[in-house]
This record gives sequence, C-alpha cells and structure tokens, in this order.
Amino acid sequence: MYEPTVARLTYRALLGRRRALILFALPALLIVISLAVRLLTGADDQVAADVLGGFALATMVPIIGVIAGTGAIGPEIDDGSVIYLLAKPVKRPVIIFTKLIVAIAVTMAFSAVPTLIAGFILNGNGQQVAVAYTVAALVASIAYAAIFLLLGTVTRHAVVFGLVYALIWEALFGSLIAGARTLSVQQWSLAVAQRVAGGDLITSDVGLPLATVLLAGVTVVATWYAGQKLRTLKLAGEE
Repeated sequence: MYEPTVARLTYRALLGRRRALILFALPALLIVISLAVRLLTGADDQVAADVLGGFALATMVPIIGVIAGTGAIGPEIDDGSVIYLLAKPVKRPVIIFTKLIVAIAVTMAFSAVPTLIAGFILNGNGQQVAVAYTVAALVASIAYAAIFLLLGTVTRHAVVFGLVYALIWEALFGSLIAGARTLSVQQWSLAVAQRVAGGDLITSDVGLPLATVLLAGVTVVATWYAGQKLRTLKLAGEE
C-alpha cells in the first residue's frame, strides 16, 4: 500500500521552494507570537491555551493541511502530469494512500512540532497544555490531510474550497454556531486534547468517543473515495 517512488516525488513537489516558504511562514509566525506573548504576559496557562487553540489549532493546522493535502495530487491533475504516474504499474488506491501518508507527515511536521515548541515557550507545558494541543494537532493533521487530498482529486479549485472550509467553516462558523462545531475537525481534535490535559482549561463540544469515531470515519471515507475518483481518470486509449 506504499510506493516509495510516488512518495519521493510527492515530497519533492510539496517541499519545493515556493510551497516550503508558505509551509514555514505560519509556524514561524506562531513562534514569534508566542515569544511576544510570553514577554508581555509571562507564563499564563489560560493565555497559552488561547494562543494554541485560537491560532495554532484553529488556523495554522487546517491551512497547512490545505497546502499539503491538495498539493500532494492537485497540481499533477491540473497540469496533466498525473497521466505519467497513472501509466505506471501501480494500483491507484496505492497512489492515493502513499500520497496521504506524505501529506500527513508534512502536515504533522509543520503543525504539531511548532505547536509543541510554542506551548513550551508560552507556559512551559503547564497543565499539559503544550502536549495536549500537540496531540490535537497530530490527530487533526490526519483528518485534514485526507479531506484535502480528496478535494484535490475531485476539483481543480481544491485550494479555494479548502481555504473556505478551513477559514470560514472551521474558524468562523465553528466558533459561532453550535451545530457547526459538531461537524468540525477542530472540535474533534479538541476532545482528544481535553482528555490529555484534563481539567477545564481545554474544552470541546464533542465527546471523546464520538470524536474518535468521526476522526477515523472521515479519514477512511475520504481516502477510499479519493481512490475511487482516481480510478475514474482514464488515460488515452485506456479501456
């Protein structure tokens, strides 16, 4: 289910000069904000939770997921170079699964690691805030990568739709409308963070059992459907 050549090409595409600059920008901004907040307010658990929840988990993680998930396959479909990949003797679900693994790895590296560093800067991991939000970023990375990889296979405007989902549905509606929170990857990952941290500092509108089922379900369904969509891409002369 994993093809090293496909993985290497995907890593090269995602970590090219232009995308790498974008991928580094948000984590760098998070670190700068964390340093400034620590200097201005000192170590404060609530402030740390607010920064990590409001910027890292609500904004940085989904945007990086958009870049990694859609970038893993979208550009190849847009410019037609995917036909060379599909011409290889590699099953199409294997291609999707390999690209998903790469998208997850990139999203985790550029979101979870900076979240952990920022958490230790903000309050030295007081009340397990840094670790809790890092775990949340890790599990959210998996779901976001699957969702946005699927978008990359079904539409040429995957980045636009991904940003709309990340910035409007997750960040805006998810913070204002109770019903939207239940259908939010952010809230599902917060349920995991709440269990890790304990106490009342981190809360979620979704219980942990339901959040776990939804995270796993969305990841599996999105991955399966992306594989099915890739099957429908026909090469010239292909029966």
